[in-house]
Amino acid sequence: MRMSALSATTEVPVATIKYYLREGLLARGDLSAPNQAAYGEAHVRRLRLIRALIEVGGIGIAGARSVLAAIDSDMPTEQTFGIAQLTVSEQIDPADLDPNFLDRVDTALEGWHVSPQNPGRLAAARALMAISAAGQDDLRGWVRRYTEAALLVASADLDEVDAREDRQEKAELVVVGTALGDALFSGLRRAAQEHVSAERYFQGTAARTDGPSNATSAASSHRDSQEES
Repeated sequence: MRMSALSATTEVPVATIKYYLREGLLARGDLSAPNQAAYGEAHVRRLRLIRALIEVGGIGIAGARSVLAAIDSDMPTEQTFGIAQLTVSEQIDPADLDPNFLDRVDTALEGWHVSPQNPGRLAAARALMAISAAGQDDLRGWVRRYTEAALLVASADLDEVDAREDRQEKAELVVVGTALGDALFSGLRRAAQEHVSAERYFQGTAARTDGPSNATSAASSHRDSQEES
């Protein structure tokens, strides 16, 4: 297909496709004439991957280039994970963190194979610092239960990767899962919070499919009353 057809198929503007070509994110098509190139399904797949990483995953051009290079290489899965994690994670200087909170995270992760520079370790310590600063220092097992949930989620991630047979498919899922898995889990967590609060505080009377739950309605009513006052 020509670039115009590639654009129509993927709903990516021609100008954006040309930009990705210049940045080395998308391979050039096969020349069919001096000024024309032909594109195939591999270009469609790669273009959709690029847009998912940049538009939903929030990865910049340089980050996308890095993770795409990891996908196209023959590096082991765990190295691809490392590159994906570093690319999608905010870079935190350990010197900016209170060592006491790093110790608390390390205690929660005791027995785990986690490097000191793991971005999740550093982000967790910073989150605990902020929670403490907000006056919520007595967490009553919250961190422990989050740690248990994190292991379940990580196992689900790796099970999905292991289910793929092709090396490139594995690498693509590692990158996509790392970049977009946080958004997926965050969305499901919000839904679960509404469900559990409805079950716990509204005796399970929340509507399931035909409208907002009592919990959501109560929150909306409270917000509306606050705006009116």
